[in-house]
Amino acid sequence: MLMQGFNNGVLPLLGYAMLALAVVALVLAVLPREDAYRAADKQTKTFWLVILGVTVLVDFFLGMLFLQIAGLVATIVFMVDVRPALKQVSGGPRRGGSSSDGPYGPYNGGR
Repeated sequence: MLMQGFNNGVLPLLGYAMLALAVVALVLAVLPREDAYRAADKQTKTFWLVILGVTVLVDFFLGMLFLQIAGLVATIVFMVDVRPALKQVSGGPRRGGSSSDGPYGPYNGGR
């Protein structure tokens, strides 16, 4: 009875979470330019698009746990290693403010 509840309740939720994470990673992999991947010294954009695209397809259509876990590992590697490197190379998004803003506010040169 407990196993049936696990199979009907928890496993589908984990599958949806893995699918959502893979879709987010795929969208984030599409956004940077190809040369940012080379500048960050990571695999090519095409490589990551294929890996993450296959992960989305496996999560959505096949549902084979072994392949889903392999795709989850690839997705996590992209999110924690490749994406921060791409953001660092690309300069990341600016949050407003001036170029003279420091960590505690604007720097006014001692005035």
